[in-house]
Amino acid sequence: MTNETGARRARFDHVSLQYATASGPLTVIDDVSYDINERDFVAVIGPSGCGKTTMLNMLAGFQKPTTGRVLFDGAPVAGPGPERGVIFQEYGVFPWLTVRDNIAFGLRLNANRVSAAERDEICAHYLDLMGLTEFADAYPKHLSGGMRQRLAIARVYAVKPRFLLMDEPFGALDAQTRIHMQNLLLRVLAAERKTVMLITHSVEEAVFLASRIVIVTARPARIKDIVEVPFGYPRAEQLRDGKAFAELRARVSRLVMDEYNAPAPRRTVAAD
Repeated sequence: MTNETGARRARFDHVSLQYATASGPLTVIDDVSYDINERDFVAVIGPSGCGKTTMLNMLAGFQKPTTGRVLFDGAPVAGPGPERGVIFQEYGVFPWLTVRDNIAFGLRLNANRVSAAERDEICAHYLDLMGLTEFADAYPKHLSGGMRQRLAIARVYAVKPRFLLMDEPFGALDAQTRIHMQNLLLRVLAAERKTVMLITHSVEEAVFLASRIVIVTARPARIKDIVEVPFGYPRAEQLRDGKAFAELRARVSRLVMDEYNAPAPRRTVAAD
């Protein structure tokens, strides 16, 4: 995985979103524009309730903007699609299916159906890649939180989306497991060559993983800054100990905290 970008994959083109309330329209997102290119890893960060997840939901096809356009591969997003895999914070796995059957689930649907032999091959590949082979016949209730999230990632990867939408995927994990999952994600992305949009509240996570960081204001969401991350891939854990990493982390933290200190009326209704 490198920082090199190619063709544009996604675009937020002057996107705004309003909700009708008893006291009048509530603006959640206000004239947001930015691109995500092939093989970008874009982290979106900002205060709680600022509309980060709403942006991801628009690109996933779960929600439509009031004005402006959300484009994927040059076409307006009309709804969910198999080319965009979504990974949620809440361990998106089926508790009644085994680990193997969770991974195979999407491969049995019409949009991604493959032969039994190919399905077995794909499942074996992701069981190995995620370190879950010995748990293939176990149920999710027998897995740790980190293992369930690895399973959720494997299930999305199995249907071969080229674009990953990740909504706080490691937010519920303890600190050590979260670091392990971040390193695992970078290794898998290096092998799988995906494009990623990550929603996170962690400045450290954004700096360690992303090639660009989109910093969002307090509600209504606007683009405060887009920060290019100067570190190449692959990234080693030792990167976190360097002076350049600490300086960038401090810079991004200041930009985010400025928004947490924004006047309270901008943040009265949560949308994230």
